[in-house]
Amino acid sequence: MNDKVVITCAMSGAVTSRAQCPAIPYSLDDYASEAKRAFEAGAAVVHIHARDDDGQPSYSPERFAAIGDAIRRVCPIILNFSTGTIDPEVKLAPHVKLYRPEIGAVNMGSMNYAKYNSKRKSWVFNFVFENRFDDIQALLTMMNDSGVKPELECFDTGHVHSVEPLIDMGFLKPPLDFSLVMGVVGGIKATARHLAFQAENLPPESTWKVVGISRDQWTLCAAALSLGGNVRVGLEDNFYLPNGEMARSNGDLVAKATQMALDTGRSIATVAEARRILGLAVVEQKAEV
Repeated sequence: MNDKVVITCAMSGAVTSRAQCPAIPYSLDDYASEAKRAFEAGAAVVHIHARDDDGQPSYSPERFAAIGDAIRRVCPIILNFSTGTIDPEVKLAPHVKLYRPEIGAVNMGSMNYAKYNSKRKSWVFNFVFENRFDDIQALLTMMNDSGVKPELECFDTGHVHSVEPLIDMGFLKPPLDFSLVMGVVGGIKATARHLAFQAENLPPESTWKVVGISRDQWTLCAAALSLGGNVRVGLEDNFYLPNGEMARSNGDLVAKATQMALDTGRSIATVAEARRILGLAVVEQKAEV
């Protein structure tokens, strides 16, 4: 199934807002509608950061559960819950333990995390993204006990290397799934050469996708498709289509990624195929449409 591309859609993120892009989901109906659009355009997985109805980030297990249930009522797409947070009181992600989505994201290291505006010569935001090994190990233990597949989010070369002791200690069990995040200031540079280097240094039999931030998303998607990887698109990472037009929905971005994959001679993984590729349990889900 090497020609199959698993498309993930990151629908909202935690810091973007409707002032920047009107299509970012806030309400439960928004999440369900955007997930269905992404699914119908070719996505097999949705990556979820929870928002309250007013758009504020939520770390409530109840809110994540409500979003997951709303999505599962309208389409059978695979659920991937974020665990990224700046709130230390919820560092161990109770929403993942209680709801048990198919996939849970795990950030694989600490870093300076920033966005820079070259026109204003100033930071848009700038903070230290702390992910200690103790916290990573606790998250992996919880996911292993809960039957949740870890998605290893790597923002720099050292994050990829960090999996080796975790495999040795038994916290990670190959085959592994990676998200190679590129373009964050403080992390690895967003170029095809850097992506190839990251992909070449993954453990054997690993699956991986590229996560390109902002305008670099499409160039990196093209590189990942040529290298045999998977892709992630969505309004968390980028608002714009390659022609500079703002996306009207997450579905627009997924449709472009689908077209790019088909143009390179690859085909789009269905949900069932994505489950096999990613090593998830293959189950029958009925959507209420």
